[in-house]
Amino acid sequence: MTAATTAEIPTPSQGHPQRWLILGVICLAQLTVLLDNTVLNVAIPSLTKELDASTADIQWMINAYSLVQSGLLLTAGSSADRYGRKKMLVAGLALFGIGSLVAGLSQSSAQLIAARAGMGVGGALLMTTTLAVVVQIFDDSERMKAIGLWSTVNSLGFALGPLMGGVMLNHFWWGAIFLINIPVALIGLVAVIKLVPESKNPQGDRPDLLGALLSTIGMASVVYAIISGPEHGWTSTQVLGAAAVGVAVLGIFVWWELRIPYPMLDMHFFRNQKFIGAVAGAILVAFGLGGSLFLLTQHLQFVLGYEPLEAGLRTAPLAVTVVALNLTGLGARLLKKTSTPATIAIGMTLLAAGLAAIAVLGGDNYTGMLTGLIVMGAGIAFAMPAMANAIMSAIPPAKAGVGAGVNGTLAEFGNGLGVAVLGAVLNSRFASLVTVSAVSLPAALAAAGSDAERTRIADAFSSGLETSQLVGAVAVFLGGMVAAALLKRAERADSARTDPATASA
Repeated sequence: MTAATTAEIPTPSQGHPQRWLILGVICLAQLTVLLDNTVLNVAIPSLTKELDASTADIQWMINAYSLVQSGLLLTAGSSADRYGRKKMLVAGLALFGIGSLVAGLSQSSAQLIAARAGMGVGGALLMTTTLAVVVQIFDDSERMKAIGLWSTVNSLGFALGPLMGGVMLNHFWWGAIFLINIPVALIGLVAVIKLVPESKNPQGDRPDLLGALLSTIGMASVVYAIISGPEHGWTSTQVLGAAAVGVAVLGIFVWWELRIPYPMLDMHFFRNQKFIGAVAGAILVAFGLGGSLFLLTQHLQFVLGYEPLEAGLRTAPLAVTVVALNLTGLGARLLKKTSTPATIAIGMTLLAAGLAAIAVLGGDNYTGMLTGLIVMGAGIAFAMPAMANAIMSAIPPAKAGVGAGVNGTLAEFGNGLGVAVLGAVLNSRFASLVTVSAVSLPAALAAAGSDAERTRIADAFSSGLETSQLVGAVAVFLGGMVAAALLKRAERADSARTDPATASA
């Protein structure tokens, strides 16, 4: 490591003097990336008309971004550790900005799909380096609060994407939803170059090119199977083939990482009970959040009759609660007063209770759903930052990029798994109550022969939603208790190793 690089990295006992300004800059960049996960959904009618896009084209416009981003998260994190987190942050902003410009000016579906894939590369670099930089510039006393604010951006991305897309489309043409990213990317580039210190792994490990290739193919294949399952059927050749390829390639990836001296992802991390507990909890938070929002948007539109923009507005209280609690630092104070396992247990219990409240109280009116959304938001505000902090603290600081890549990969996987599992529960319950040939609720309602039949179909769908939310609540609660127990055991083991008297006792 050079002397200049050493000087740029703050010591554990201090934070960077401009750390809060830097946090604001990277959170703005992070929010832009997250918005593009959902902003395109509201533009589908415009794209279909103006680009003459087919259904398959629309699917690839949406999926190209998430597939490339999720497939590259581990590779992006490893690259940031090796080549420098500031360099990768700059590269991510530049690629994202260029991709947004090409997307906004696209004249065909193929151009837009290619641009979205390029934006996915930039998004992967941004998703991993932002969290890694947070870990580097904040000391132990402030890191939890900083990660809480960083996590807040994730919740805002879910809520604001459809809202921003709807507002933009009401006043401008569809390309504006991408071009608005460009000034943000430019501001971010200037701020990062001037403010963010460079940091990287001082050991300078050799690049694991085969590991990068295997992880990218494996993760992209698994995510593709999860994304395409609801449309093509979970037992279809397309879905099973993609899942089989993904699992096989990831198995080879694990085998390779265990046998080389410079692995991209050190598999020995998975021997750390603290890491395992945090990993399990992170997947389940994303599972509950992603699956429940997927179901909620359907419930609000199909059962309660709201328009897409109105439905988006009515999910906003969840994000508002997360933002309010993290901005006040309540989660960080709870962690200091109790412990990481206790904070996660409280958060996961609240998240499960919110899901259950929506299932029981929100079936026929929005008031009951609002209660559940607020309780869910409180649970996410407590659990998500605590688990992100647990994951990052279980990994050596030199591998902060890899840790952020793991955290991002778990979020992508958990979101997809939540949609897949809770969606399957919904469909199974719906199919057991009514017999319809249509593949969606709107189609089934349109094909109904009478008002009584339409009422019966709507009631069956509501029952399926209730069942799936309750299944999600049980899974989140039990998983949260397991994650908290694993983290508690890891803390006891760490305490025993550092305190010989405790160990002998």
